[in-house]
Amino acid sequence: MSGIELLGFAAAILTTVCWLPQAFRTIRTKDTKSLSLVAQSTLALGVVLWLVYGILVDSTPIIFSNGINFVLVGLILAFKVRYG
Repeated sequence: MSGIELLGFAAAILTTVCWLPQAFRTIRTKDTKSLSLVAQSTLALGVVLWLVYGILVDSTPIIFSNGINFVLVGLILAFKVRYG
């Protein structure tokens, strides 16, 4: 594994871990009033596009982080749609 790929994994881990508190809080409280539906939808779309890009260029760090981030952002978005 190259130094560049290690850098990518470090960035992937940090950007993925940052969503865990928000996802856990949203799942636990079901409180999404302060979250913007437009922002969450845009973020979800952006994450999907990064995931597709990562697959097309065969970048494991991009695929790893955006696959997990899509699940987390998708959960938050689903709670926002369901609970407002």
